[in-house]
Amino acid sequence: MTDLTSSNVFIIAGIVFITIAVIGQSKLGFIEINPGCFGRFLALFIGISSLLYALGLLNISGETFNLFRTSLIEQIKQSISSINELLQSS
Repeated sequence: MTDLTSSNVFIIAGIVFITIAVIGQSKLGFIEINPGCFGRFLALFIGISSLLYALGLLNISGETFNLFRTSLIEQIKQSISSINELLQSS
């Protein structure tokens, strides 16, 4: 049996996600895929990112991931505080 390396896993995942983005709504036997507009865009983004990572063109280190996560958390906190201010002023 062949050994699945991370590159092979990311290539397979990339192909699957890009296929979902391109096909969109489909029914394959008992499996129904209906991602919607945002789901198709997200599948396209994940698929392209997976393929780029597998080809070595996208290098995500732990530090970069932590920076992205903290930035996203700060944006969410600011959005929540803005929504709270808006609701309290009404």
